[in-house]
Amino acid sequence: MKESRCWKHLVLALALLLTGAVRAQQPQGSQPGAGGLDTADIERRVGAKGELSADEGVFKVSLPRSDIQASAAGVKLTPPLGLTAWAAFKRTGDATMVMGDIVLLEDQVNPVMDAALQNGLEVTALHNHFFWDNPKVMFMHIGGMGETARLADAVGKVFTRLRETAGGKGRVPRASIDPARSKLEVTQLDTLLGQKGTYKDGVYKVTVGRTVRMHGYEMGKAMGVNTWAAFAGTSRQAVVDGDFAMLESELQPVLKALRAANIDIVAIHNHMTGEEPRMMFLHYWGVGPAEALARGVRSALDLTTASTGTGAR
Repeated sequence: MKESRCWKHLVLALALLLTGAVRAQQPQGSQPGAGGLDTADIERRVGAKGELSADEGVFKVSLPRSDIQASAAGVKLTPPLGLTAWAAFKRTGDATMVMGDIVLLEDQVNPVMDAALQNGLEVTALHNHFFWDNPKVMFMHIGGMGETARLADAVGKVFTRLRETAGGKGRVPRASIDPARSKLEVTQLDTLLGQKGTYKDGVYKVTVGRTVRMHGYEMGKAMGVNTWAAFAGTSRQAVVDGDFAMLESELQPVLKALRAANIDIVAIHNHMTGEEPRMMFLHYWGVGPAEALARGVRSALDLTTASTGTGAR
């Protein structure tokens, strides 16, 4: 009987020692099952409440866009139907990874994108999730890896900019331009862009090819693997729109270059599947003096291998 009690005391002591060791290894402020994340600190830095998925060690903060009064084909859209911005944190070795999806109206996209890029986050996709929605709702996917507090602060800046631009306080670059009345200095644009463009029906356009391989065959410029820019208007007030074909490694530098030139990003997605190397496509829109727009496009083009002639056709 006495031996049985001794064994029980020994087992209890060992259990207490193991529990203490586990707690000692957890970062200060972390919760059991939180994968080493200080969830209370994340909530404080982000400015939004979160929920822990203990089985995956993921802490997800959410910001319902209940302020958006939107419908899709007559159906009222609510946060549970997809109008909830979120960011999920997970420890990965010695670092933390964050992934998220930010729900935005069109005028909010680029101001909120700036907040993400300027605070060390990556913007990995920009697209729609609905048809026939009014007002139009866009979804911007973000990601990052590093120190938990830094990532949480960055997401907090994104959420803050989202709140600041809500209710029509974002940015819409408007211009009254009719391509039929364009008066562009074509030679100057050729020089600024480093490409020979075409000028037809009031639109100046340059196209630079890239190449990939699909199913063992080379696909290039004529198959749609290209970067292009189209200008209309005058030297004083012009519009540029176009599409960048980029390697994944080129996406973030190109985004930052275009935004530095005040050129808006309107979509980031893929056009193909199974290509080698993988190619991302970015659609953009800018309004301003033609020279400034051309310099902005060129600054981004110089960050891709296409600008040096690699893959050009």
